Amino acid sequence: MITRIQNATCVFPEQTLVANVLIRDGKLELDPAVHAPADEIIDATGLHLLPGLVDDQVHFRDPGLTHKEDLHTGSRACAAGGVTTFLEMPNTNPTTTSVEALHQKLELAKSKSIVNYGFYIGATCENLEELKNATRTPGIKIFIGSSTGNLLVDDQDALERIFAETTLPICAHCEDEATVRKNREILQGGKTHADHSRIRDHEAAVVATKRAMDLSLRYRHQFHILHVSTAEECDLLYAYQAGLSQFSDRLITSEVCPHHLFFNVDDYERLGSLVQMNPSIKTRHDNDRLWRGLNELTIDVIATDHAPHTLEEKQQPYPQSPSGLPAVENSLALMLNAVNEGRILLERVVDAMSAAPARIWHLANKGGLIHNYDADLVLVDMNLKKTIRNADQQTKSKWSPWDGAELTGWPVKTWCGGKLVYDGQQVDENHRGREVTFTNH
Repeated sequence: MITRIQNATCVFPEQTLVANVLIRDGKLELDPAVHAPADEIIDATGLHLLPGLVDDQVHFRDPGLTHKEDLHTGSRACAAGGVTTFLEMPNTNPTTTSVEALHQKLELAKSKSIVNYGFYIGATCENLEELKNATRTPGIKIFIGSSTGNLLVDDQDALERIFAETTLPICAHCEDEATVRKNREILQGGKTHADHSRIRDHEAAVVATKRAMDLSLRYRHQFHILHVSTAEECDLLYAYQAGLSQFSDRLITSEVCPHHLFFNVDDYERLGSLVQMNPSIKTRHDNDRLWRGLNELTIDVIATDHAPHTLEEKQQPYPQSPSGLPAVENSLALMLNAVNEGRILLERVVDAMSAAPARIWHLANKGGLIHNYDADLVLVDMNLKKTIRNADQQTKSKWSPWDGAELTGWPVKTWCGGKLVYDGQQVDENHRGREVTFTNH
């Protein structure tokens, strides 16, 4: 079937303008004639057409923790939120720390995921050969602190070998384990949710980020800093970029999550464990610096770190309450609302949520309204007002820390591989996305 989307305000890589596009055989065709033959015509007058989002950091809990989320429900939330490709983290049960486990997860997604998918392989202190042999993955995930069991890699010799002897891009959760343990001991484990930000403080994030950046630069290894949460990390990244002869020379890239942009320690009183995250939320000053870093291109990507738990789990007293929150179906609306408030340009949102993650992780034919790219698209209404409600959430966890927030600007249609997977009301539960491919291996 050929679909013509006409009169849409299209956010192309170099310009934004009203245009017509065709979807043919799952691919995008640009600049068709107004009356180009089509089986279906969609009049998108007054609406914006964006490339489908690439969320490069989600936790869909499958296998092993599927009472919180699974690949089907998580991908359903993606479709409703305009996310057409996700890259999922290895801390499932069992962990994705071998090539065999990676391939098993890919097979699982083939039967369950509504949108396109990829999976990181997780680093341990003992699985160097698996990391060296892995393909069909965007890269290696390292937990430098803030994990349990064999996924915690804070041994310097192990980190040196991973950066020195592997070739895949590396990303890391950067919180210094020694600092976290010291703070936890001082606070006797912590008694309130606000203590979480005192235990996982600025120093924990900055020490680990410096450590990882040093490894990347010494070994000339591509490295991506996940969920930057502090002003100090923005300053480190700014100084690093200022020292480069040209922007394209960068080995080190980074991302920010909506919860670190929109929440700070003042929100614990209102939301408690619902905003308990690793890395922790920080201060209003950090919010402001993260926004500036995002607008100035110091930070490359917006990703969600979608990490759902049941409300019953989250409502446990601290420190039994787990860290993490669901965000994948609301992230685009949150950023479109910020566009309407004048906090960021729409083109910057598109770059940070689609083009940049596709570029950083070397995704083939993703991340832009480009001729012959995959027809992964999201049509948004910048004037549509809706309120986030727990009961309406597609995620299995059925809650959001933004419950009750009225936002202006929402996705109204999502296409994945040229197929309509969200029509503004319903998700096509029967569609299956595809495993992403990578241009670097």
